[in-house]
Amino acid sequence: MKKGILFCSALSLSLLAGCSSSSDSKADAKPAEDVKDKTTFTVGFDAEFPPYGYKDENGEYTGFDLEMAQAVADLEGWELVKQPIDWDAKDMELASGTIDCIWNGFTMDGREDEYTFSDPYIDNSQVFVVPANSGIETAADLAGKNVGVQKDSSALAALESEDNKELRETFQNLTQYGDYNTAFMDMEAGGIDAVALDVGVADYQLANRNGEFKKLEEPLASEKYAIGFLKGNEELRDVVQADVYKLYDDGTVQKLADKYNLSDFVVIDQYK
Repeated sequence: MKKGILFCSALSLSLLAGCSSSSDSKADAKPAEDVKDKTTFTVGFDAEFPPYGYKDENGEYTGFDLEMAQAVADLEGWELVKQPIDWDAKDMELASGTIDCIWNGFTMDGREDEYTFSDPYIDNSQVFVVPANSGIETAADLAGKNVGVQKDSSALAALESEDNKELRETFQNLTQYGDYNTAFMDMEAGGIDAVALDVGVADYQLANRNGEFKKLEEPLASEKYAIGFLKGNEELRDVVQADVYKLYDDGTVQKLADKYNLSDFVVIDQYK
């Protein structure tokens, strides 16, 4: 996840998490409303996926993706509706029309035929986080260990891939969690030895946990984030995409990337 600033149009609606695995249902159900008639813009997001989407100390939903969505809504004169969703149900939410898009660390790789995506905006990778005093230095050291991962996430998809089959089979257990906060609490309690997750989320957790944990340097996999729309909804995608490029040109994207320590991962300039 680095180099420049790219707009990872990957807030798709698969059953991924982090977010980003796959789902049996396709995002191509209910017809979308005409963009010129829109007054609201409803964004579906995982409320426990910082720094992209989360609840701050004041109880308000915020994050890099949500602030980007707010900036787009402001450009269009729409009211932004921030809709927390169960990541397992994101495809259903999109297909039913409950949300207009998934904009929250949504991996587009491998799902290009299932959703209508924006251009990529984040270059992401999957990494392992372990207790700082664990003695674990490489993925090979996870042999015989208990590893945690979010359900339907891109980290889970990476671990279940053929490329990582040999590594996965060395684990004692691979435990799936509904969200990463729960996984980290379990790791703090000694229930698991490592968590596999998106590097941006890993960096956020490390910055807020006072040296309790560390990140293994070797990445598990690489991917791109994009905004995910209902399959065939090019009209809304094109409007949002154009606005994202405007926000890149006027410096808004860089300002938000700096705020959330994501400057190394934004890649919008590569796709303009």
